[in-house]
Amino acid sequence: MDLAPSSRPVGQILDDAVAGRRISAGDAHRLLVDPAEIDLLDLGEAAHAVRNRWNDPEVATYNVDRNVNYTNVCVYKCRFCAFYRVPGDAEGYLLPFEEIGRKVEETLALNGTGILMQGGVHPDLPIGYYEDLLRYLREHYPALHIHAFSPPEIKFIAKKERMSFYDVIARLKAAGLMSIPGGGAEILSDETRKLVLAYPKCSAEEWIDVNRQAHRNGLRTSATMMYGMGEELAARVEHFQRIRDLQDETGGFTAFISWTFQHEHTEMPDVPETFADEYLRTLAVSRLFIDNVTHFQTSWVTQGKKIGQVALAFGADDMGSTMIEENVVASAGTSYRMSQDEMEHLISAAGYRPRQRTNLYDRFVTRDDTAPLARQYRHAITPGNRDLLSPTPPANGAAPPASGTAGSALLPVLAS
Repeated sequence: MDLAPSSRPVGQILDDAVAGRRISAGDAHRLLVDPAEIDLLDLGEAAHAVRNRWNDPEVATYNVDRNVNYTNVCVYKCRFCAFYRVPGDAEGYLLPFEEIGRKVEETLALNGTGILMQGGVHPDLPIGYYEDLLRYLREHYPALHIHAFSPPEIKFIAKKERMSFYDVIARLKAAGLMSIPGGGAEILSDETRKLVLAYPKCSAEEWIDVNRQAHRNGLRTSATMMYGMGEELAARVEHFQRIRDLQDETGGFTAFISWTFQHEHTEMPDVPETFADEYLRTLAVSRLFIDNVTHFQTSWVTQGKKIGQVALAFGADDMGSTMIEENVVASAGTSYRMSQDEMEHLISAAGYRPRQRTNLYDRFVTRDDTAPLARQYRHAITPGNRDLLSPTPPANGAAPPASGTAGSALLPVLAS
């Protein structure tokens, strides 16, 4: 894999990408390597043009779900993670099925359609635990989309049970698994993974192969990248290349989501912060290079709401989740949340028509669609999340009573 920066003129690289002509890994490296020479706005304009070729230029999407971290116990000790607790730690937990169910009910009450469920790599959980959890959720919440169990979790189950990745995924799918999140990717470069102690969790090729086997099982997955851990730019480009290559092979990725490392409470407190300009540049280059994935999400959860809006002009077409609950990034000192009303206001203020989507991006969802379950589970709203409630269309079809929204008092998005 040749990752050295190319010598091609930047204008030629951008013209090729906008026209749908594939650029090389060296081209992508060149776009990342010299911020002084390569104008950020030119990159954004090119990435936005590619975004509009793949997606409706007038629409930006989002979804309503939550991250359910069923356990924080983990046998691995990744240096960038502030969330995990070692087996036997007094702060370790494993959520009861009923508590996960209560989180699901609150999600449905807030017009949600699914959950992202993953956790630490718990050494004591057999595959039967995961199957029982999936069956519990399928039986009690049949309308719920279950996007669960990252590649490192799948790898550990396979190792524990002496099964192939394919067979583990087949059994989980039979129990109710509907898609797999991209957690555990970090940077898909083994040199970097060894430096941050992510390699024992899974190698770059193991992460790719879990996704390959999921796609062969008929499950869609998402591709992620966490960067800014002190890695070389070539490692980011290697990550892009691995994602693009597997998408060429299987077509199974629904979206690409990248975000920046948050260092508080981790074992890497001295790593310099990755600022918004580098985030936007990396997002734009990923959109230009990964030319076979339809959807790119913003990372407002790490960058903040305003940069999340700006990212919609740098290649992203989707704002991601309203994030009813998030624990992993929050453990590293960064915590943002928003209501559905505020999400729609932010998208509208950025110049797009907001549309709620499903986890697989296969259809749009209206509040009329989610209203029956929102009414059924309204009792599940916890005091800390009452500010996330939106008006629910009444069962008789009459207009809901007028009320203010969380986004109504927001200042307009900054012009610069």
